[in-house]
Amino acid sequence: MTAPAGSHPTEGPPPPAQERPAPPPGGFGAEGTPGGFDAGLLDGLAGWGPAASAVGEFRLAPVVAERDLPLIAGWMNDPAVAAFWELAGPESVTERHLRAQLEGDGRSIPCLGLLDGAPMSYFEIYRADLDPLAAHYPARPHDTGVHLLLGGAGNRGRGLGTALLRAVADHILDHRPRCTRVLAEPDLRNTPSVSAFLSGGFRFAAEVDLPDKRAALMVRDRALRDHL
Repeated sequence: MTAPAGSHPTEGPPPPAQERPAPPPGGFGAEGTPGGFDAGLLDGLAGWGPAASAVGEFRLAPVVAERDLPLIAGWMNDPAVAAFWELAGPESVTERHLRAQLEGDGRSIPCLGLLDGAPMSYFEIYRADLDPLAAHYPARPHDTGVHLLLGGAGNRGRGLGTALLRAVADHILDHRPRCTRVLAEPDLRNTPSVSAFLSGGFRFAAEVDLPDKRAALMVRDRALRDHL
């Protein structure tokens, strides 16, 4: 998947969402689990609990479409977000994007980002090694990708993106012992996003040509997490 982040985290998705399967209908809060859903693909993300960050207690809450769609669709219609996510329009546009993940096999999980209990961001955590992205770089087993958008203009431009990128990447590494690195592919033109990744402990690895953009491949390595 693809997306931008940073002081202006408005990462937008990579190859179309239809190519990326993921979680349960209605989200993890819905009753029942589809037969094809495998929580083990992302090591039980729904149960990871809170993470400490430089800006407060942070938690990834898997999306429940019936509850969260209006909020996420509203963010997607912010022009700064729409420029990269390209999901502006009626709620049905965002719903299709979410359902493609929620009704998949668990390799991509859309989440609300809660800061001190308040929803203020949207994340997609996905298995980069099982994604179409893997055809565009030397993938390793259990590579994990992240997309981020900050909801609300008031949350941008003050370092929240940088703090949350570091916190989420380290949260992934803490809960996915087989994952050696966390990846992202913001649009190369989105310089605030690329800058936020760099400030958040990621390194620039390469430029990659994806079907919908030229991206900066950003990597946070487990081996370097205490040095960047």
